[in-house]
Amino acid sequence: MTTSENTALIERVGHYYVMEHEYQVGREKVREYARAVQDYHPVHWDEAAAAGLGYSGLVAPLTFTSIPAMAANQKLMQEVVVGYETYVQTEQVFEQYRPIVVGDVLRTDVELSSVRRIAGKDMITITNTFVDQHGETVHRMHTTVVGVSADEVDPGISAAVAKVMMHDVDILSVEDAAADYVKTVREGEAPADSTAGATRAVGSRNFDELAKGDLLPEHHTGLSRGDLVNYAGVSGDANPIHWDESIAKLAGLPDVIAHGMLTMGLGAGVISAWSGDPGAVRRFAVRLSAPAIVPADGRGDIAYGGKVKSLDPETRSGTVILTAKANDKKIFGMATLDLRFS
Repeated sequence: MTTSENTALIERVGHYYVMEHEYQVGREKVREYARAVQDYHPVHWDEAAAAGLGYSGLVAPLTFTSIPAMAANQKLMQEVVVGYETYVQTEQVFEQYRPIVVGDVLRTDVELSSVRRIAGKDMITITNTFVDQHGETVHRMHTTVVGVSADEVDPGISAAVAKVMMHDVDILSVEDAAADYVKTVREGEAPADSTAGATRAVGSRNFDELAKGDLLPEHHTGLSRGDLVNYAGVSGDANPIHWDESIAKLAGLPDVIAHGMLTMGLGAGVISAWSGDPGAVRRFAVRLSAPAIVPADGRGDIAYGGKVKSLDPETRSGTVILTAKANDKKIFGMATLDLRFS
């Protein structure tokens, strides 16, 4: 991307719109997504278990909002953030004001919240805000990607991708996407953040039994190509670098890689199992450092672990560091979760 093109993109920061269709959270979709991220905490599967922790229905896993976000962001990536051949996710932040449950109806907002030029690369951050049927903000996501220009990948990648994508995925040219651009911005104040998550009595670990430096038990998660294909279908993330080896290599990757959001979902499930209550998480921030390779001839393994970084006796809350390694490489440069404890 040229300097002038980068300047034009920076001028688009603040572009905002609301997804036309609301997203209704269904019971089977919650279970389907929980299976895709291998999260078998009972509150995602059993209504009685969810009710036992004070929920009105099955609880969506923390990273579930990536589904409506994926659909909502497509327009932004095709019509506003243009000039790149592909994108590489580098950072992700989830803010949970209250857990999402079956029956919620979500309105998804999309905003191009920042563009930063670092070491010759454009770091692009998109913010998704999820407002429930009561008009309160329940979740917020900040997704940062690096734009990869055409001269950084094999020239044949566009034609190759076009041949394998689903029939209803429209791949626009840069020229088509840039035509007749009109910037739209937020009008009025943003909805208030829900306070339900802060006031609800959580069913997580007893704060008094925790100490700074406590280690989380190591947990190994296996991933096959079938797991990646399933996650792609469930989440709506159809990028073929996650299931087509030839296209992954055209993109400069050594092999098919797991979705960054999938590795986060797996990690969030590990924390839920350890803490006892998925709704205890207030914030989950991840900086990705290396991809998790999933070979065709076997299962890729991710080893999760971590420790208690800090504790606040006044609020009975704390911060946990989550680690993740694949092929002896850190796939999370840094990952932290802020949790409330009982």
